[in-house]
Amino acid sequence: MFKVVVAAVSLTIVFTAFAQADGAAGNACAAKLTPDGQAIYAATVAAKPTTQNQRDTLEKETKSLAMGNKIARASARDNARAAEACIKAALQ
Repeated sequence: MFKVVVAAVSLTIVFTAFAQADGAAGNACAAKLTPDGQAIYAATVAAKPTTQNQRDTLEKETKSLAMGNKIARASARDNARAAEACIKAALQ
């Protein structure tokens, strides 16, 4: 199951790289995240946040992943904070 999640996240990040020309910095940053952080990043970027709603989108996606047991609840906040920096880079 873990391998499937990692593969799905990796593919999402790759496809996101093609979808956003200015997302290269965000994708490079996301590559350094933990698997849970990458899942948060991928889900948030897939939701197409704007600079105005990125924080709300990040919170919504993180909560959804945690409640769905896709990521560890205990470290969700720390991983979301790390992913937030990458999301900001992707939106610039």
